[in-house]
Amino acid sequence: MKRSGKYSGVVVPMVTPVTETEKIDTEAVKRIIETFAQNEVHALVMGTTGEGNSVALDEAKVLVKTAVDAAAGRIRIYVGLSGCSTRQHIEMANEYHKLGADVIVPTLPSYYALTDEQMYDYYKTVADKVTAPVMIYNIKATTHMSIPMDIVKRLSVHPNIVGMKDSERDLDWMKQSIELALSSEDFAYFVGWAAQSADSLALGADGIVPSTGNFVPEMFRDLYRAAVNGDHQTARRLQLETDAIAKIYQADRTLGQSLAALKVMMGTKGLCGPDMLSPLTRLTADQEAAIVERTRAV
Repeated sequence: MKRSGKYSGVVVPMVTPVTETEKIDTEAVKRIIETFAQNEVHALVMGTTGEGNSVALDEAKVLVKTAVDAAAGRIRIYVGLSGCSTRQHIEMANEYHKLGADVIVPTLPSYYALTDEQMYDYYKTVADKVTAPVMIYNIKATTHMSIPMDIVKRLSVHPNIVGMKDSERDLDWMKQSIELALSSEDFAYFVGWAAQSADSLALGADGIVPSTGNFVPEMFRDLYRAAVNGDHQTARRLQLETDAIAKIYQADRTLGQSLAALKVMMGTKGLCGPDMLSPLTRLTADQEAAIVERTRAV
């Protein structure tokens, strides 16, 4: 078990706070990062929860720099990459590293269906040419591709690939991935399936990546601590409680709608506004009011 290692703990896939004109709301970024730092959880900016595929390149630099400066070395800043140009991925990753990003988390280019070998070549090429540590991101829901386990095994020995964020939502795949990570000193496994946070940690996962951590980072901090200390009863209780909170913004909504609802929830704590990046949009006024009411009840 490597939970005392550098790549472990809670990494929250942060929402991207924006203004009505789709500019990064830097003050909101500072507030959110400060909340994360106070609760000892790290941040993944421009992941799926952060509308990463919709952030303009110039605004992406503002977001990363603001997050890095606000973190001030207290927590690690992971930065997601999305899009279809490998060259652009490499260029932007190195730019983010210069701005202070700690880890780069690229998502497979997904316009074309890739062969197994093309998936391997993509991550190897990025890892060879990016100056920051790289983490594989397996998320079938958005790329419509699952990275085969034998490809993950081959990539796990690359000196610049430090682990994987797994949002496959497949229990067998999760268990195999954890076994792979446990057999390696240099490859960490983070589950990106929040409902499996407690169970994955009990099996030996190095970390968790829960989107609901945007709203209750302290609960996932406590869940992680309980699991690491062998207090699985407390971890399971916190799992059930955070699952109930997640339903407020996720139930009966598309992924994009759930992200808009999550921002509304965060607004009840004064963390950010409800605006979204095109093509995603805000919910209706009635929907937002209902979410606020349910959130305050919790």
